[in-house]
Amino acid sequence: MRKLNPVNTAPSPSPSPSPSLTNSHPNPTGPSFFPPIPIADSAFDVATLSLISSLLLLSLLSLSSIFYLRLKSRTSHHLQNFNSLWFARLLFVLFVSLWSLAEILRLPFLYRHNVFPFLPYLTLPLQSVICKIHIVFSLGFLQPGFLTTLLFLLNASIKKRSPLCPIGIILLACFPVAILQMFFVFFEPFDDKLPNVFYTSSVLSTDGEVLLCRYPLFSTVVFAGFGIGYSFAFLFSYWRVVSLVINKGTRARIHVLAFSVLICLPIQVLFLALSSFWLPESPVYGGVMLGMFFSVLSCAAVGEGILVIRPIADALAAGGDCSAWKPVSVRWSRPAEEGRRETGGGG
Repeated sequence: MRKLNPVNTAPSPSPSPSPSLTNSHPNPTGPSFFPPIPIADSAFDVATLSLISSLLLLSLLSLSSIFYLRLKSRTSHHLQNFNSLWFARLLFVLFVSLWSLAEILRLPFLYRHNVFPFLPYLTLPLQSVICKIHIVFSLGFLQPGFLTTLLFLLNASIKKRSPLCPIGIILLACFPVAILQMFFVFFEPFDDKLPNVFYTSSVLSTDGEVLLCRYPLFSTVVFAGFGIGYSFAFLFSYWRVVSLVINKGTRARIHVLAFSVLICLPIQVLFLALSSFWLPESPVYGGVMLGMFFSVLSCAAVGEGILVIRPIADALAAGGDCSAWKPVSVRWSRPAEEGRRETGGGG
């Protein structure tokens, strides 16, 4: 129920103004040229926004490195071989950046405050649509996109020839996941036979003012299926790259990358499944969502550091003579016996 503020009953020479004049904030749609700065409602929102800002800064550094090497390769002939993966690296960073920005759409403070004063007020039906769009884009396109690009960069690191454009491979991998997410989120099949946790993408807050986004169990199952297939593909590529790489420093970086992917991805799926057992306003739910976000952020940050920033830094520092990832050394393609013999004597 709407509750009016009590009017001061002290004697006054003039009559009290009408309620329409004393109520300076009747609704969020009121005109305001200088709206107040929105503040996150919980510590979980503050932590999530801080992590998003950190990941965006790392992505900005990655983009700067990509374009700097791109410009340097035009004047330095020996750097051109190291710049063949610039478009794949650019796609990877863009996917990570868009995913981190899309995570803002699920935070409650976005709907409780008029964050964008020049846009119309977000009604409850519009909030429901935004939650559904966030789930489809996040779990159906953006995260599968940056994971597929990460796998593409790992496989391209052991190829002698310049790889083809990764857009077709990324779309082929993301299309089935996006279609399934869209089907289960927007059409809500079996809604009369299964509990709400299987298909509900948002719930009404206790005060009845906003909708709180949540991940349906069907979306978690679809993403888990993608994660299982992706883990097997990544594990196969990881074994193949490790068997060909001789440099110990490069081996260590590959191990760190594999650990971050093969550990963080199952942890994310676990947190997504656990989130179905609590309401979005529960502190436990906030902690579970923060853990889910941090697991994906760790994988993305390690990927940017190992697949984007470090190879470019090595190429620029070495003057194009050698790189941790490109071009492939001829020794990598020798028979396994000779490769093992060289590994024992070199670093």
